[in-house]
Amino acid sequence: MLPPLRRRLIAGLPAAALAAALPASARAQAWPTRPVRLVIPFPAGGATDIIGRTLATRLGATLGQQVVVENRPGAGGSIGADAVAKAPADGYTLLMGTGSTHSVGPAINPKMPYDAFRDFAPVAHVANAPSVLVVGAGFPARTVQELVALLRRSPGRYNFGSSGIGTYPHLSAEMFKWRAGGLFVVHIPYRGTGLVITDLVSGQIAFLMDSVVSAQPHIRDGKVRALAVSGERRSPSLPDVPTFAEAGIAGMDISNWFGAFVPAGTPADILSRLNRDLNAAVRAPEVLERLERAGAEPAGGSPEQFARLIRADHENWKAVIRRAGIKPE
Repeated sequence: MLPPLRRRLIAGLPAAALAAALPASARAQAWPTRPVRLVIPFPAGGATDIIGRTLATRLGATLGQQVVVENRPGAGGSIGADAVAKAPADGYTLLMGTGSTHSVGPAINPKMPYDAFRDFAPVAHVANAPSVLVVGAGFPARTVQELVALLRRSPGRYNFGSSGIGTYPHLSAEMFKWRAGGLFVVHIPYRGTGLVITDLVSGQIAFLMDSVVSAQPHIRDGKVRALAVSGERRSPSLPDVPTFAEAGIAGMDISNWFGAFVPAGTPADILSRLNRDLNAAVRAPEVLERLERAGAEPAGGSPEQFARLIRADHENWKAVIRRAGIKPE
């Protein structure tokens, strides 16, 4: 119980100062008192959206407040990420970030509207997802080697799509072009994966490097054909699809990560509670089942572990961009 003098002083404080005056343990117990917003910086239906919505329901039940999902797509995820970077650091605004927003994008675009390392506090690494190389069901190439041969015969004739400049799908495709011996294929950026799939199916673009999570439904319904998956082993959700190494393309052991962030300056006690509750959400049986069915690999860990992963991934992509000669568009 607070001493009488401290109680009188606190009673006269405005709401914002009142929250700061409370002991950390009391503030963490009081938070949240209203719904929490989870910003998804990509359109509905993509991998980030699927993973974010899967976690939001469980997290809301744990917090005792609704977690409202808000899609803020555009500019390769930077519009939504920037909105969170500039939001109040009070624990009521979270970002479902990815390698696109925090490692790949900043590695290729030095003019991002936010600083990926200074403007955010990493909360928890929640999932990973390998990439899959897909073509339209009617496209003439049925294997990776057939696709490479076709692209080599007609340099500059074919296009590939992505969910935006500097996103994981963009850089994964650039890495494939490089690892395949230097293919000349034109990049067409879109506002989201759904639009890319439409043009892939109609034959407007030749291929897409997408997350297994967002590509899997289209593979299953026969709209697109999977040629290879990234990573060291086959995806459990696509067991018949070879890895790039099995298909003859080495060096494609890449995987996109997904994780929660809050604005820098968010109180440490709120950050700690969010980390604890997100780790619990990722381990919940219904969340595990949904993530694994979607093709994602559940993760977890401390904010410090997540921060190290982001930095290492960022440095890795900087090296790839430099070696492959990839330029900002």
